[in-house]
Amino acid sequence: MDIRYFIGVDVSKATLDWAVFDGKTIVLQAQSVNSPAAIRATVKLVKALPGFTVMESVCCLEHTGIYCAHLLSSLYKLKLPIWLESSLQIKKAGGLQRGKSDTIDAIRIAEYAFRFRDKMCLWQPPRPILQKLATLSALRQRLLRVRQQLQQPIDEQQGFAEKSLQKQLAQNCQASLKAITADLANAEKQIDTLIQSDDRLKELFAWITSVPGVGDAIATEVLVATNEFKAINDPKKLACHAGVAPFEYRSGSSVRGKTRVSQHARLRLKSLFHLGAMSAIRMKGELQTYYQRKVADGKNKMLVLNAVRNKLIHRVCSVVHREQKYDKNYTPALA
Repeated sequence: MDIRYFIGVDVSKATLDWAVFDGKTIVLQAQSVNSPAAIRATVKLVKALPGFTVMESVCCLEHTGIYCAHLLSSLYKLKLPIWLESSLQIKKAGGLQRGKSDTIDAIRIAEYAFRFRDKMCLWQPPRPILQKLATLSALRQRLLRVRQQLQQPIDEQQGFAEKSLQKQLAQNCQASLKAITADLANAEKQIDTLIQSDDRLKELFAWITSVPGVGDAIATEVLVATNEFKAINDPKKLACHAGVAPFEYRSGSSVRGKTRVSQHARLRLKSLFHLGAMSAIRMKGELQTYYQRKVADGKNKMLVLNAVRNKLIHRVCSVVHREQKYDKNYTPALA
């Protein structure tokens, strides 16, 4: 696709900063309120540029979560090609930078889109039902964190505080913990109802949860992270996205770092796969035998556990690719 205008947008909660780059210079700069009406008005200014066509333009912006909602929805309705990029990716690609402002950031985003146009990946919105699933999953995560923040100090104080004080502290939080637990159960029920109401989600969910060690929470997060395996369907890419793929660090003969996983990952997905791996090695089966054998051979426990996480990811992708549930007695055909 031959692009003539590269539109960079710096997104914040209240405002949007726009910069249009034609490959040589910035031809338009503007600032608007982060609202659908203001976005449509600014797009009209952009469309007034000489020779502007929708097919010869792309709008690049950083992924800033909920703050992007109005912009993504409006641009998609106006059929403008959208390139949603990681903010860290844009920052690292910019090299050494001095100074920062929203106006400068918009220019840098537009220039980034021009320089890396051969790697452009256009954004497609997930289905509305998947957006609801992502919102409910995020709510569940927040409720779990709040419950842990209340419950953990109470549990840790047992044996260190007076019994009367310990009892008083537990009673003070009892109503809150009960309400949070009820809200959590309600959120999980809504997630289950949502999945069961959609044939495709129900099918994918059944395949994923058939893998030993993979529960409902992991399956939900995988569906959200991969956009129903439309955005990511390769196990190696999913392992990299989840932060469990090992990378080598060395240069020449002087710099030799340990092979380790990258911290640039979807941490929630990584945490869930860690819990899934812990569950898998506690159950009798192939993964428990594998873990015990490798540890007995002197391998580092965390290294082996990371290998188990990778195995879970490969199995999840495999059952989705084969479109059937996991078969623990499956024997690969020999050539």
